[in-house]
Amino acid sequence: MDNVVEKLKSGELIPFIGLGVFADTKAKDGSVLPYDSDSMILALNNGRAMSPRLMYEYSRAAMSLEQRKGREFIVQMTNHIYASKEYDLPFTYEYFKSIKPKYMIDTNVDDSGCKVYEDVEHFMITGVSRITADYDRFLIYKYNPETKEYTRVDKEELNDSLPILFKPMGCMKPEMNFIISDADFVDWLTEAMGGYALPPFLKDYKKDKSYLFLGVDFSRDTFRMVAHETTLGLNDGLVVTPKEELTKKENKFVSTHNLEVLQQDCDTFLKAL
Repeated sequence: MDNVVEKLKSGELIPFIGLGVFADTKAKDGSVLPYDSDSMILALNNGRAMSPRLMYEYSRAAMSLEQRKGREFIVQMTNHIYASKEYDLPFTYEYFKSIKPKYMIDTNVDDSGCKVYEDVEHFMITGVSRITADYDRFLIYKYNPETKEYTRVDKEELNDSLPILFKPMGCMKPEMNFIISDADFVDWLTEAMGGYALPPFLKDYKKDKSYLFLGVDFSRDTFRMVAHETTLGLNDGLVVTPKEELTKKENKFVSTHNLEVLQQDCDTFLKAL
């Protein structure tokens, strides 16, 4: 992990960001933004807890809400969580805004990742699910910093001449596409295993890289699978987590993927850089 900043800028080290980076972020109205699975469930369900079976993971709770209230409800509710509030950019994103990583994976669905690159031209890839037009489970956009707009482009146009922001779980902009419920994740992961969740360029580009996992909870199967598919072919990496002890499944994932664990909160780690 020597020369971390230089490796982030060059693309040799790739940040992989999860919900945990919101742990110390509050909206300006004083409310708490989702920072883990439980808080995401409460946000999706108007602050009300759900049954223990549904509280296991937010994708399961979202699936239950979708079945009862419809797909449009869960899409609009996910967007509402972030669009209805004003909040400062979490420190993790502020830090990366200062160095502009060559390639960044952001599994959060708000637009904080977009703000990292808002003053430079870049590509953004967002995940999509449950579509019938083709097998691809992604959309690619190119950003114009002068107009502040994203324009959809063909997958053949993606290259590393510009920074790349990959949001595999979707984003609230420029189009509301979210991988949020069990059905979304099952579809996306199924196509990911078939090679259809990443653009062809990324399949090769991501290989032989190191990854910096920040705010990612590997205690649940879903995000271990997402991380596995999006980093397939990695060399090694570092998991930064405030947890004092990892579960058996987390430890297995760490050892299988040649990762090191640093028991520290994300903000402290990044400030030390």
